[in-house]
Amino acid sequence: MVLSTSTREQIVAAADRLFYEHGFAHTSFTAIADAVGISRGNFYYHFRTKDEILAAVIESRVESTRGMLRQWETGAADPAERIRRFIRIVLTNGADIRDFGCPVGTLTAELAKLRHPARPEATAVFTLFRRWLAEQFTALGHASTADEKALHVLAFSQGVATLANAFGDEDFVHREVDRLEDWLAVQLRPADRFPQ
Repeated sequence: MVLSTSTREQIVAAADRLFYEHGFAHTSFTAIADAVGISRGNFYYHFRTKDEILAAVIESRVESTRGMLRQWETGAADPAERIRRFIRIVLTNGADIRDFGCPVGTLTAELAKLRHPARPEATAVFTLFRRWLAEQFTALGHASTADEKALHVLAFSQGVATLANAFGDEDFVHREVDRLEDWLAVQLRPADRFPQ
């Protein structure tokens, strides 16, 4: 069977999954080559070091995230609905999150522990989410607190992902999503106007 993606793309996709499921430090060249079904020689033709693969995985994640955010932009005209889509990502990816945690959070945490020089690049997905969420809150009229609110939503997603992974409690995730959506509904209410 011939796959439509290039060997390099297959390597990046396999490495991405293995880094997520087993961690960067515990994923070997052999494991990635075996997952793709290629020889080590063919593997080295595309990537000479594990850090080169890591850079490609991070780049792939950033591009994938940009694509998802573009879809949310075109799929939901309302900024509040776009924020809800982000909030619900812990439900959309629930099984993976319960098994392995958040792919962005786990990689950045691991790279920080390793004092890996690519850690700042790995936070690029968080930065994309932060800026995008801040844009949505700004569009809702919260320009002065948009970044603060964006970080609140990001902190929610990371906290829920961490505890979902720790406890495997799907009901907890649903309750927390409902709570954050209630918080968002409060943010959408018009400010009380006091008589002048």
